Amino acid sequence: MAKLKLGPLADDKPVKVTVELPASLHRDLAAYAKILGGEAGQPPADPVRLIVPMLERFIATDRGFAKARRSSPPATDG
Repeated sequence: MAKLKLGPLADDKPVKVTVELPASLHRDLAAYAKILGGEAGQPPADPVRLIVPMLERFIATDRGFAKARRSSPPATDG
């Protein structure tokens, strides 16, 4: 079986977010959740729960973003 980039999902307090996804992307998320659940010996997770870890993984591995972030001044409130 292929090794997925995401590991088991953390059981964290959810924050409500509303987003519209193309139907094809939702189908892909559902398929990914099914495979991920199978690897963990669990039922498929709610596909929506994949969005945050996927975005976190994407941002964490985006070298261009990391470089730009290091070279930009820190954000200030207000």
